[in-house]
Amino acid sequence: MTQLNQIYKCNICGNITEVLHSGVGQLVCCNQPMELLVAKNKDEGFEKHLPVVNELPPNMCSDRDGFEIKIGETEHPMQPDHYIEWVEVNTIDGKSGKKFLEPKEKPMVVFYTRKKLVSVRIYCNIHGLWEKKL
Repeated sequence: MTQLNQIYKCNICGNITEVLHSGVGQLVCCNQPMELLVAKNKDEGFEKHLPVVNELPPNMCSDRDGFEIKIGETEHPMQPDHYIEWVEVNTIDGKSGKKFLEPKEKPMVVFYTRKKLVSVRIYCNIHGLWEKKL
């Protein structure tokens, strides 16, 4: 049974799927079950993947809170063969937002929201799914 917001990956072709509606079926790609990705939450080794979340100063023109999210206390590489593909924020009301990154971009994004952030997930094309609960 799949659950809302789970991430699955095909170990043959590399397809990645996020569950938008829960269901009882099994996700299959290339004629085999897809792998459920479990988010890591503790950095190990040289590369740092956990998001660093900083609240931005209030903007006089907006009633939304801003958050700058950097990937890793030491900046994560953003090379064609090793980079952060996307960053996702999740709010207290169950909503989410996602931004996609490209190699050579800074591993940093800014999100604006009216609701409190509860978690941030990122996906590294080499080291997989990571999550920081706030």
